[in-house]
Amino acid sequence: MRDAGKARLAALGPTKGRGAGSRVPGRFDRRVAGREDDGWGAGHDFSDATGEALEPGPDTVVTVERARSIISRNQSPDVGFSQSVHPYRGCEHGCVYCFARPSHAYLDLSPGLDFETRLFAKANAAELLRAELARPRYRCSPLALGVNTDAYQPLERRERITRGLLEVLAEARHPVHIITKNALVLRDLDLLAPMAAEGLVQVSLSVTTLDNRLAARMEPRASAPHSRLKAIAGLHSAGVPVSVMVAPVIPAITDGELEAILAAAREAGAADASYVLLRLPHELKEIWREWLAQHYPDRASHVMSLVAQMRGGRDYDSAFGTRMKGEGPFAQLLAARFERARRRLGFSRPGALDCSRFQPPRAAGEPAQGALF
Repeated sequence: MRDAGKARLAALGPTKGRGAGSRVPGRFDRRVAGREDDGWGAGHDFSDATGEALEPGPDTVVTVERARSIISRNQSPDVGFSQSVHPYRGCEHGCVYCFARPSHAYLDLSPGLDFETRLFAKANAAELLRAELARPRYRCSPLALGVNTDAYQPLERRERITRGLLEVLAEARHPVHIITKNALVLRDLDLLAPMAAEGLVQVSLSVTTLDNRLAARMEPRASAPHSRLKAIAGLHSAGVPVSVMVAPVIPAITDGELEAILAAAREAGAADASYVLLRLPHELKEIWREWLAQHYPDRASHVMSLVAQMRGGRDYDSAFGTRMKGEGPFAQLLAARFERARRRLGFSRPGALDCSRFQPPRAAGEPAQGALF
């Protein structure tokens, strides 16, 4: 009955304005709640003949929290950084392929719809960052901002937590690498441009597709592809080093656009480029299969067959060295296509961020000059 219910849900179609099709249970759930079709369309978004929605999708609920720490550290050999900052948990962009979705299971929430509708904002992020950078034992190395969930997701317009973090980093002259798919990054050019002049910032824009309709289905609340290209152009014009990430590359869905995305980004001003293959850890496998059944039922099995060919016969292989690019003939073809396009278009590796300018920031409440008495 559960499989039959899923088939009916897939036939009814996705929830308007959201990426995930349902609240896929987390791997730590003790109770499993499933949404089933009762024959009357309950719980679904329908549109009338004009395309106007008759029933809204699930609302976004934001919980403001006070975090206990803000810098996350890792020793992964294939991510290019050792520490990162995440101002938000969950992401309203709703990208159905997001590898960070399974992290919501630790909160006893669904990596499906909850990941994009139940969000957490770390109100004290800038305060914590200031305190951590001011510690005598802190050793400067570039921070990555927006790796797990996007630091410039729509919520940032109101909360401005990312803005506060950048203000602390600019004061401390601390290097930072920003990864985003939202043109909102242009709002902070007043901070980013001076930092770039000192070799303290690089920005990577993630572009998955140039097809607006596909983007609306796959990453419904992220900036449209043309807006991301404009963001690349705006950053480049302001002197901020900017690169494009074709991430993720999805076999039989977006892989045919690889060269076109690189060419469009290069024309907009991107100096460097990279790509990452679709990753499906933990619950994301089910979320992705559900999305394929709703949007591409005719090629779902072919897509997953290609994924398995690049993941050692499985949906995902988390091994360092292959998890980002895959293995096998199809993965090798993607790598060859990327390198050929990269050389032809004249992309170049950026210089290293400058850690020598770092100056520990003042502690909260400390005056600009020490008291004389």
